[in-house]
Amino acid sequence: MSAPSSKPRVIKDFDKLDIEIQEQIKLEYPEGFEDHLIYFTNKEGKRVSALPFETEEKYYLVRMTVEEAQQIIEDDDDYDDDGNLKDEIKEEYEEKHADDEEDESTGFDIADDEDEDDDED
Repeated sequence: MSAPSSKPRVIKDFDKLDIEIQEQIKLEYPEGFEDHLIYFTNKEGKRVSALPFETEEKYYLVRMTVEEAQQIIEDDDDYDDDGNLKDEIKEEYEEKHADDEEDESTGFDIADDEDEDDDED
């Protein structure tokens, strides 16, 4: 996955991300993060790893090592003992973030749409 040049790129630690972004990442990677890490050389010349994640507005590289990726999943109650996102959590996040995506995709507030119809007559 390559980042479109028009989107801002953000490199951040997982625990420093907004909770909503963390939830969306969990939906994107319900079976854990470690198998999806990418590797690159940073500006200091060090080889680092990160988890790629893209939203409508930004392209994220979430800094983490394989060990950190495993630890995040192990410590997170949203994942079961096998490292998979629990079904009830997945459903909850899908419902929660599906509403966000619908609102963002139209760019309209539903209440505003109703008001506009009345004014056009």
